[in-house]
Amino acid sequence: MSGKVTETPVRFSLLEKTRTADFLADFPNYVEGLVRSDPGGFVITQRFADVAENYRNFPLRSDDVWVVTFPKCGTTWTQEMVWMITHDCDTEAAKEKLQTRSPFIEMPTLLQNTDKPSPMALDKVGQVPSPRVVKTHLPFYLLPSHLVDTCKVVYVVRNPKDVIVSYFHHHKIINFHNFTGDIDKFAEYFMNDEVYYAPFFGHILDGWAKKDHPNVLFLFYEDMKKNLRGEIEKVCAFLGKTLSEDQLQQLTKHLHFDSVSKNTAINFIESNKDKQEACKFVRKGKTGDWKNHFSPELNRRIEEWIEKSLDGSDLKFTMELEYQD
Repeated sequence: MSGKVTETPVRFSLLEKTRTADFLADFPNYVEGLVRSDPGGFVITQRFADVAENYRNFPLRSDDVWVVTFPKCGTTWTQEMVWMITHDCDTEAAKEKLQTRSPFIEMPTLLQNTDKPSPMALDKVGQVPSPRVVKTHLPFYLLPSHLVDTCKVVYVVRNPKDVIVSYFHHHKIINFHNFTGDIDKFAEYFMNDEVYYAPFFGHILDGWAKKDHPNVLFLFYEDMKKNLRGEIEKVCAFLGKTLSEDQLQQLTKHLHFDSVSKNTAINFIESNKDKQEACKFVRKGKTGDWKNHFSPELNRRIEEWIEKSLDGSDLKFTMELEYQD
């Protein structure tokens, strides 16, 4: 199913701060700067802005399942879960790299200052056999307008304190980010909506507003940490899939965080040439790890930002867990 969107066009303009010497000292690879959308305030590369309408007009299939998240909210974990459920727990096929089985649709637009081809360009996503499990970090207003009326969407969110920590480490280890600052500085960029995919709350509150749509399943990362088997069963029910008890047990084991972190088909390793070390995409995955990173002063500022951002919303986060897998 396809069709042209009729909404007001989204326009992008340069985020001037991202071309300043101070900003480029912290993000030396962002030589082209970043752009911000109007409306929405979405922050991304000019490379994405140039082709944004291609994503809003991307042809959908009725049996697609989309995993939509802000970065570092459990995307990879959920992606593997959804792919396994929709593909009858085919462990042999699951040995293929996750990014090949389940395309990260906007990945080719994220790199800057390079002509290096990225895996799974947009036209190739159309060649992926059904049922497709499509990953994106794009907000809903930059996706096809009829997405939730056409496809199943699994939306995952994580508490913002752990997202900041995880996204900080992500920016440290991924070559095209190569962030050079500390956690305090990164948190300020994050809260000021000056990082890739910002604003965090704009993204998740839009997802939260769609939580009652019959084609949307809204999940919390912390619930997956508390009761993985229960969340697997919830996703199965949402997708109309029935797994045997043996399949459920095997899938729960397959998705246990220790298993995921050691599975190179899921947790691909990227070499960071500047730091001369191998870097795993999936890191600790612990709820409450923010306590090991934030000073009392930083934590206070983040809590004020969270409270202000959630004013008037009934969305609540779990910041710590007494028990987690």
